[in-house]
Order: sequence, then structure tokens, then C-alpha cells
Amino acid sequence: MRFSRSGDSLHNAWDRTIPPIAEIEPGAELTVETAESSGGQLTAGSAAAELAGMDFGRLNPVTGPFRIAGARPGDALVVDILEMGTGSWGWTGCIPGFGLLAEDFPEPHLRVSTIGADAAELLPGLQIPLLPMVGTIGVAPPEDGPHSVVPPRRWGGNMDIRHVGAGARLVLPVGVEGGLLSLGDVHAAMGDGEVAGTGVETDGLVRLRVGLRPGEAPVTPYVETSARSQREGRALATTGIGPDLMIASKDAARALVDEIVRRTGLAPEDAYLLASVAADLKISEIVDAPNWVVTAHLQLELLAD
Repeated sequence: MRFSRSGDSLHNAWDRTIPPIAEIEPGAELTVETAESSGGQLTAGSAAAELAGMDFGRLNPVTGPFRIAGARPGDALVVDILEMGTGSWGWTGCIPGFGLLAEDFPEPHLRVSTIGADAAELLPGLQIPLLPMVGTIGVAPPEDGPHSVVPPRRWGGNMDIRHVGAGARLVLPVGVEGGLLSLGDVHAAMGDGEVAGTGVETDGLVRLRVGLRPGEAPVTPYVETSARSQREGRALATTGIGPDLMIASKDAARALVDEIVRRTGLAPEDAYLLASVAADLKISEIVDAPNWVVTAHLQLELLAD
């Protein structure tokens, strides 16, 4: 079964009262088209100024919901991502007031990538290896809605877990009868942390299989990752060190942006976008009180002249 990203199948909020577009039997496979995360507010010809005027209520449209036959609160929904495809272009931007370093980058800045078979060209000559993933996937909350799609929650949603791509398994708790699964916000590439708030945002095609485990709802979602989502090769890892993980994350990201600029001559705004689509934030140490260590990893091959 294939489901398109038509107006009737897209929604911009989690709400248990949204009618399902189809009922899926446990074990069935389906192919879902998804829309890029601006919800049509940006095109391949857009300019940076358009970012400042975007309607946040239209961001992250998801395709669905899909009712899973027999799913009940307390069950586990098992979603296997079998295969993924992307559109031919994607966008990455600094949206004013949004992102880890929003105070450092208050002006809108936009890059539109051409997406090929293996890479997205973020800047002329700068090829970002493709690692397609699903940024937003979840089930309807049992609480009365609507609820914004932007923040994640126990029921999934905009988790932006880089490893939810082909070969991965995502397990979600079911909160309402039928589960009401929806997904969207595909990225052609994204770094752990998505520091600027955007990856390479693109239309997507996701083939998946949905299973059900009665009575086995996890407390929170979990992922079984695929080897295909792992980055390879040597990396530069900058650090943020201190007693506050958010401040340490910002320090590590700032240090990475500075080092990218120093090594490549890129504008700071473009260095920030590169970090967002290709660098991975990691907690490297959280036991040696009073200070913790966050590192930001970027493959050295992306810094080559």
C-alpha cells in the first residue's frame, strides 16, 4: 500500500480525534510519502528572507494517521524502517529565534541543496553524504489535543533521532485505540543534535512495516539502530566542559563552528549549517562532578581543502 502526501493525508498537530486515513493490519508493509518540513512554505528557489516569515503552525507536517488494527493503550508499536528515498532538493536554514545558537545567528540564512544518489551539495563543492532519516514519527497522545508537532514527547513525534533510517527499528508506546501512527520531516542528512534546528529538509518516501506487541509498551520510545546509520572515518571533536549540559553543548558547537571557519574559510553561518547537517553532539563524560563534557564530532574529510 502506498499513501501520498496529499492535503487530506497531512496534519500539523497530534490529536487523537483526527480521523485515520487507513487501517493497517499488524505485520503489513506500507510506503508513505512525506512533505518537507516547511509544509510548502519554501521551494528550491526560495531566498533567506522567507525564513523569517514562516508560519510555525505549518511546520513539520506528518502523513497519517494510520490506525493499527487491534492496537490498544499499553501495547508496543514496532516500526521497522525498511527503505527510504528523498526528494531532489532540500533546504537548511537559520530560522530567527530557533536553534541551539539562536543568539549567535539572529539573521535568517538559507542554503538549498541539490540531492543526488549519494550526497547533498550544501555549498558548491561541499558534498554531504546521504544518511536519510525520519525526523518526526509518533502516535496520538491520550490527552485531549491538539498538541504541537514541534516538541517531542513520550509518544514520539519530532524526536529527530538521526538513527531512525533504513534498517532501524523504532518501538513506541500506544496511547489510544488504534495507535494512530503518523510520520514526516525526512532529512537527507542531519547531525545528532541538529544544532541549527534544521537538517537537509526534504520530501521523503518511507517504506515500513508495522508490528504490534500486546501489553509491552515501553516507558519511552527506543530504537534498534542499523549499521547503515553509523559514520565512518576520522573526526574532529571539539569540547564544551562545565556543570550545565546545555551550556556545554553550546560551547562545543561554538568551538566547532569556529574551527570550521578557521580551517575552511566558510562564513560562520555556513559553518553553523554544516555542523547542523553533519556534526554529532555527544555526552562524553557525565560522572566526574562538578563538570561534564560534551563533544561535537565532524568527519575530517568534510574539512579537506
